[in-house]
Amino acid sequence: MTQLHNRVDRRLLKQRLQEEDFKRVTLSFYRYVILENPQEVRDRLFLQWQHLNCLGRIYVAREGINAQMSVPEEHYQRFIDELYAWPEFKAVPFKIAVEDDGKSFFKLAVKLREKIVADGLHDGDYDVTNVGRHLSAEEFNEALALPDTIVVDMRNHYESEVGHFEGAICPDVDTFREELPLVADMLQDKKDKKLLLYCTGGIRCEKASAYFKHLGFEDVNQLHGGIIEYARQVTYKGLPSKFKGKNFVFDERLGERISDEVIAHCHQCGTPADSHTNCNNEACHLLFIQCDACAQKYNGCCSEACQLIYQLPEDKQKIIRKGLSKEQNNIFRKGRFNEKAGTVLEKLGGLEMKL
Repeated sequence: MTQLHNRVDRRLLKQRLQEEDFKRVTLSFYRYVILENPQEVRDRLFLQWQHLNCLGRIYVAREGINAQMSVPEEHYQRFIDELYAWPEFKAVPFKIAVEDDGKSFFKLAVKLREKIVADGLHDGDYDVTNVGRHLSAEEFNEALALPDTIVVDMRNHYESEVGHFEGAICPDVDTFREELPLVADMLQDKKDKKLLLYCTGGIRCEKASAYFKHLGFEDVNQLHGGIIEYARQVTYKGLPSKFKGKNFVFDERLGERISDEVIAHCHQCGTPADSHTNCNNEACHLLFIQCDACAQKYNGCCSEACQLIYQLPEDKQKIIRKGLSKEQNNIFRKGRFNEKAGTVLEKLGGLEMKL
C-alpha cells in the first residue's frame, strides 16, 4: 500500500536534513481556485512531491492551495513542470526566500483543511474575487508617501514585532481571524482613505482586501507578492526599503532579514534582538525572542523553570509531556508567560517553583 503520510521520527528527519550535501530552494505559493476533490488533489500532490524529495507544509482546501516548500535544486525545474501541468495551478507565481540556508523544512506535510487561511469569514456573504489593487514595490513606496494613507500590517503581533513598514498599524493579535474584525472596527470612519495592506506573501491580503471592499472601503490596495516579493524588487531595482527589520516566516528559519535595523527586544533581558526561537523544553515550546546571551544562560529555554525541566533525563521529560494539551498558539505574551512551565513543574511529582 502506498504511504501518503510521513511516519519517520522528527529527530531523525532533522538529522537527515543536516547531513544533506545538495542545495535546496525555499519557496512559497498560493492560489485561490475551486478544487472539486481536495482529498484526491492532496494525495496526488503528496506522492508527486515525495518522489522529488520535496519538503514543506502545504494546505489544500476546496478553495485552493497554500504552500511553503523546500525543493532540491536538481529537481527544481521538474517540480515546476509537474505543478504547472495541473490546469488548476498552471503559471502560479512563486515567492523565493530572501535568505535561504536550505534547512527551512525537515518533512513533507500536505494537509487537508477547511480553508487555506483560517479567517473566520463566510465567503458566500461577499465576492471573494473582488480584491484590491495589486501594487508593485515602487507603487507601494509611492502610496506610502501620500498624505492620509493608512497602511495596515495583516500579520500577527509576533510577526510585526520583528519587522514592519514605516508608519504601519500593527494590531496586537495572535491570529488573522482576530485581526479582520478588529481592523474593520478601528477604521470604520476612514472608509474614504487610501488603504494599503501587506502580509508575508500576499495570501492574507487577498481575502482581507475583498472583505474590506465589501465593507465599503473605497480605495483598497495590497502589496503584490507580500514582503518577500517587495524585498526582491527593492534589491533588483535599487529602491529604498520602507520595511524595517526582519520578515517572520513559518518554517525552521523563523525569519529572514530585510533591513539591518533591529527593532525588537529580547523577551528575557530587554536587549535589542529579533531572533525568534521555540523554548527547548518540548513541554512548553513557547515561541519568543531571545538574545545570544540569554540563549546561553537559559540553555535556549524561556525561563529557569523550563531550563530545569530541559536538563532532566529524556525519560522524565517524556513523563511530563504525556497528557499535556498542545496549544496551537503558544506564543509569548506577558500576561501568560511561563503558564505552561508552571503546569509541567507541578506534574513532575513534588517539584515546586513560583514563577
